Amino acid sequence: MSAAAERKPWWQGWADGVRAYGQPRVPGMLFLGFSSGLPFMLVFSTLSAWLRESGIERATIGMLSWVGIIYSIKVFWAPVVDRLKLPLLHRLLGRRRSWMLVAQAGIVLGLLNMAHLHPAPGHLAIVAGLALLVAFSSATQDISVDAWRIESAPQPMQGVMAAAYQLGYRIAIMVASAGALWIAGDHGWAAAYTTMAGFACVGIVTTLLVPEPRPRVAQASLLQEQRVRSWLEGKAHWPRAARGVGSWFVGAVVCPLIDFFTRYGTKLALLMLAFIGSYRLADFAMGVMTNPFYIDLGFSLKQIAAIAKGFGVLMSLLGTLVGGVAVARLGTVKSLAFGSVLVIVANLMFAAFAHYNQPNVIGLAIVISADNVAMGVAGTALIAYLSGLTSAAYTATQYALFSSMYALPGKLLMGTSGFAVDAMGYPAFFCYTATLGLPALVLLFFLAQRMREEQATGDRRSPDGR
Repeated sequence: MSAAAERKPWWQGWADGVRAYGQPRVPGMLFLGFSSGLPFMLVFSTLSAWLRESGIERATIGMLSWVGIIYSIKVFWAPVVDRLKLPLLHRLLGRRRSWMLVAQAGIVLGLLNMAHLHPAPGHLAIVAGLALLVAFSSATQDISVDAWRIESAPQPMQGVMAAAYQLGYRIAIMVASAGALWIAGDHGWAAAYTTMAGFACVGIVTTLLVPEPRPRVAQASLLQEQRVRSWLEGKAHWPRAARGVGSWFVGAVVCPLIDFFTRYGTKLALLMLAFIGSYRLADFAMGVMTNPFYIDLGFSLKQIAAIAKGFGVLMSLLGTLVGGVAVARLGTVKSLAFGSVLVIVANLMFAAFAHYNQPNVIGLAIVISADNVAMGVAGTALIAYLSGLTSAAYTATQYALFSSMYALPGKLLMGTSGFAVDAMGYPAFFCYTATLGLPALVLLFFLAQRMREEQATGDRRSPDGR
């Protein structure tokens, strides 16, 4: 049979991408994505609405958003989650699920305590401390959930697993934003955060039901780790305890970094990290100011819940599904570029709407739809890309490094967003956030070019760059 006859019609490839959502592990990934998305909104966007309605200044709200930096430094305790076996729970649930359960319990505890406080000046520090507890527990859950996702499915399935994760994540955003705002509008913030603590139990139930993935270990990485450990243990002048701690540190922290830079080479690895760190700058810089923007424009909490957080998140679900199919059909690089362009366009639409400066419901629905579709596509593509960079021997630690890299620069900028709005106004602010998407596009161009060169020479294994 000729090659032309064997070639599938154009629609068949897209249909195959859609059918991949029927794989057995996808439903569990959906609920775990929900569990990951719920606490993030409750210490970020929804909390900013609560603070603003309580009369807290925008500059203070912006600075309190730095609580989210805890997600960006999770790489520091990811090696512990990657290696430490929790007493009793490890035997009952396994390494990944035991850490999920402990983290989810911390989330529920923090949300319940936040529900019984009011962010008045006298309690603001306590609310910030509890938000920090929720963020720390949530980041720890993310480490273990990301490792579970990568270890539960082969690389060709990671696009679909990432889409399922994003789908659950976006549903959680709708619940933790639209749902929480709607409940707060009718019954107050205490009822809203108590209800959210109940929804957080979805993660606990899912953790108890999903199977523990079978560990996959790269032999080359283990040999490298053993060589470094042997070198440390050969230091006879070190005390035994120090050699043991040093051996663990090198195996859990140093070796994952050595493995990454060895597999890709220093120049390509640094280029990858620079791209990862710049890809979500626009999202994070604008995100903390969206709820204050809606409130300052004159929208009520229920309008924000119904349009910005309800309908908008439904559009993000569409973007997530499109992103998963795009990764399966086009590959990660083209999907990343597509998502980046959509994010820039969405930020410019926000700037135009801010310039219009009227609480128009249809206009809000349009800009929110564009923004959430863009974030759905971009987020799914990025997760699939980062998953392809990890080594099986260091799944949690390396993915935590990558996800910390993509979040930290944006969250540092996020803390200054309130000052930026006060200085330049909303229209100019959204134009500024749109320009933050350009560095990622430039870096992606050079990264794709370098990856093609690497694939052509065959010197190193490259991630999917179709």
